[in-house]
This record gives sequence, structure tokens and C-alpha cells, in this order.
Amino acid sequence: MSKETNIAAQQKFGEAVNTGNYELFNELVAENSIDHDPAPGQIPGPEGYAQFFRKLRVAFPDMKLTVEQLSADDDTVSFAYRLIGTHQGDFTGIAGSGNTVNVRGMQISKFQDGKMTERWGSSDELGILKQIGATIS
Repeated sequence: MSKETNIAAQQKFGEAVNTGNYELFNELVAENSIDHDPAPGQIPGPEGYAQFFRKLRVAFPDMKLTVEQLSADDDTVSFAYRLIGTHQGDFTGIAGSGNTVNVRGMQISKFQDGKMTERWGSSDELGILKQIGATIS
């Protein structure tokens, strides 16, 4: 597939994250997709991403992910992003604080036939915890 096809699939994935339309993951993520950095308890494939983002949306109902830098080739899309949202529900056992979080992250997605087959990523989880008032020792 072309890098344009992969970019379009990645952008649609971002649209699903921002709108809560996680059914889109079924057409964007391969069933045997491998997440090299899964969340605790995250299952493989499209449903694993849907479960993760549903929980994240409960914690941050107004969350918005914005891509700040993107690079692509015929197999991969790499991007830096910013995530902003208000902590209103449980996040890793921490009740909603009302605090706004503003963190950055990076992701590399590998595609085949227009579907994500592998993902590597890193988000500023420590930054999120500090911004919601978690005690860090």
C-alpha cells in the first residue's frame, strides 16, 4: 500500500479516538495486530484498542488528540502527538480531580493492506499522573 493510504488510515484512527467512534477500529486494525506497548490488561486487535480508549474517555471525557508532527513511508506512519483533557473519572485508580492534562507522546504504526498490524508507542504517563495530583514517590 502507499504511504498516503497508511496516513489516511492513521488519521481515521485519530478521528475514532477523538470522536469515540471506536467501531472504526474494526476496519483500521488487523485482528492479529501486535501492540508492543500495550496498556495493562489490553487484549490484542481492534477490541483491545476500543477497550483502552473507552476507559481513557471515562477518565478524560473531553480528551482531544492532536498530531503535531508526522512522517510516513510505504509501511509505517510515525507521529508525535499532544493529548489534552480534563480528568473527570477514574484513571489508574485515581478518582477524577477536575485537573486538565496536557501531555505529549509518540507512536509508530506499521500497516499492511490498509490496516495497522503493529504499534509502538510512548505517552507521558508520569506527566499525566503529576497533572492529576497523584503522589509520586
